[in-house]
Amino acid sequence: MKASTLIFIGLSFLLFSCKPPAETAKEHTEVSSLLSNPEGQGQWISLELLTGPSHNHPLMAVWVEDMDGNYLQPLYVAESIATGIFRHGKAKEGKWAPGERRRPAALPRWGHQRGIRASDGLYIPEPEAPLADAYTGATPGGSFLLRAKLDQYSEEAIKIFVEVNQSWDWNQYWTNVRYPGDEDYKTSAQPAVVYVTTLDPAEPEKWKQLEAAGRSHHSGKDGLLYDDLESLTTALHIFRSIRATISAP
Repeated sequence: MKASTLIFIGLSFLLFSCKPPAETAKEHTEVSSLLSNPEGQGQWISLELLTGPSHNHPLMAVWVEDMDGNYLQPLYVAESIATGIFRHGKAKEGKWAPGERRRPAALPRWGHQRGIRASDGLYIPEPEAPLADAYTGATPGGSFLLRAKLDQYSEEAIKIFVEVNQSWDWNQYWTNVRYPGDEDYKTSAQPAVVYVTTLDPAEPEKWKQLEAAGRSHHSGKDGLLYDDLESLTTALHIFRSIRATISAP
């Protein structure tokens, strides 16, 4: 395996520093560890994602922007979105098999902020031009700690974004008949939720909680943030806590 490839480390540890609500988890939460872009030249970003009651193998992207909203780099993107190849992408001989699928509604905020348009006009990677291996990997099935290096050293404050989408999570507002004929919407149901916080290199090792900044377009037609979070239910409980920190030089 190349050193630049995102590595899933089959280790776990007990997380004591962030106590979850008693009704959703035990006091000590076992999490796995994920390493991304270890050959980057900048500081380490640590991102802790603790699953909530609605977690069920969601798709997600983690990326960095400057304080003016300019996209800088990815930190981690679910492999299926990053490559355009889904494990259950096509039916073959009565069984699901890996195959190409286009899912513009999955993580549209990340795709549009990245700003790279594929040959079919969509702002998501395609098999012919996938995202670099250093930033991709299979999404862990539970809570995890992501450690990712910035490509370049940053002396300025940066924003860390996480976009999360869980397919087919209908509710009373986002029903399967809300947008008849929109097949992209039907693969998403409740839109993706976007979380954000600011990290300042002048305050290393300080953990900052990511808060919901809005939701993405329901079928990925644009990269705007919509503030009607009251229409979301389970989509807001995929993770019960997301927080991040930046390392010292």
